[in-house]
Amino acid sequence: MRRVTPALVLGMTALLATPFAAQAAPGNSGGYGSAHTDSFGTKAVYAPEQNSRSYQKVPAGFTPVFTENVSRHGSRSATDSSDGDLILALLDKAQAEGQLTAKGREFGPKAQALEAAMSTVGYGDLSARGKEEIHDTAVRMAKRLPTLFASIAKNKEPIDVVSSGQGRAVDSANLYGAALAQTDPDLTSLIGTTRTDKDLLYFHKADGGAAYRDYIANDKRLATTLTSVTDQPKTHRAARDVLKKLFKPAFVDRITAGEFSSIGTDVEAATAVYNLYAIAPAMSEESPGGKGWGMDRYISAADADWFGYISDAEDFYEKGPGFADSDITYKMANVLLDDFFKKAEAKRDGTGDLGAELRFTHAEEIIPLAALMGLPGSTKGVTTAKPYTYGSNPWRGAAVAPLGSNIQWDVFRKGNTYLVRMLYNEKETAFKTGCRPVSKGSKFYDLNELERCFGRTTTSNG
Repeated sequence: MRRVTPALVLGMTALLATPFAAQAAPGNSGGYGSAHTDSFGTKAVYAPEQNSRSYQKVPAGFTPVFTENVSRHGSRSATDSSDGDLILALLDKAQAEGQLTAKGREFGPKAQALEAAMSTVGYGDLSARGKEEIHDTAVRMAKRLPTLFASIAKNKEPIDVVSSGQGRAVDSANLYGAALAQTDPDLTSLIGTTRTDKDLLYFHKADGGAAYRDYIANDKRLATTLTSVTDQPKTHRAARDVLKKLFKPAFVDRITAGEFSSIGTDVEAATAVYNLYAIAPAMSEESPGGKGWGMDRYISAADADWFGYISDAEDFYEKGPGFADSDITYKMANVLLDDFFKKAEAKRDGTGDLGAELRFTHAEEIIPLAALMGLPGSTKGVTTAKPYTYGSNPWRGAAVAPLGSNIQWDVFRKGNTYLVRMLYNEKETAFKTGCRPVSKGSKFYDLNELERCFGRTTTSNG
């Protein structure tokens, strides 16, 4: 990672000691005020969306016999230093020519310090906050299902733990298992060593994702649509607004004119600032005093929202509901949905002895699974004539797949009847339209009904 000039570093200690407003956790109701939650996209940090005390009562006579989930890894650092490198290179040039604003002189040391913190954590690795998110989610699972885990411990039922094999997913899996063991030491020997299943939990890069990868690389409609959404006058206006906070107008003009294209365009430079803003909450505990990085000081809420929209648009078309006449972005998630059904059916049919199945993966798997299952916000594809916008479509990366996001099925038994309750980011969530709950308004569904609703038959259950 490149270094800022000594003049730019001057005063770093004093600046970092200044208490800026911490970036709060942007769950569906927090983070810079709820109005700007969306601006973080899928880099939004995790917060459970419902307190378990407000869950519906389990129908009379039913007891929990199995639970399974799929979870995105916890909050992490940026995957590389490219954003910091780009904007710091421009800051260097502007500083040498006296073309920094007062905020620009502040931003350089703060960006450098954030990059240094991410380098120390390890690019792409779990931050301290991410580790806490995963630990706390596991503890809440255990508290929600005390009788289930007591039964698992008593009956020596194995707990299977599986990940994509990528570092941050493996670490999340191991942390989750360790946190469960802390809630009851009798579970320790039952929690399996984390195994890897790339076909199941990294399917966008596995054999099952070949057609999808071809779509991303070669589909002309996708490329044209993304260009029309992202490369529009408002994007360039927003980029100029961002850069004007850091650089004097004459220098912004030169960036816009392409003088520094070997470093980055106006949009690339502004996007780098936005990306540092977006990742900062995930790195909050590594900030000076744990008070947050205060990156909202260097990008307005309106500009952050716009760049958040652009990020969401890319994820929507490349991973989410996408075009209404195609399922290419999410049909590959069938392997994961199928595994959910197989594990629940094995418990019902007595062909499996697991007490819990715990899976750990990435946004590239959570987002298409949400679209395949018709989860809230992921039900509406678009057309070329009417593209994805915030005004016309409810899909938001911060709600669909924030860092640490999860989908959980709890299975309850009474006699020969098995009910399933789904939690999405720990909120009781109805299954898709067409699936009938056990009673109107209930969040509990007969497993046989879910098989019917999702087109599974008894012959396909084996």
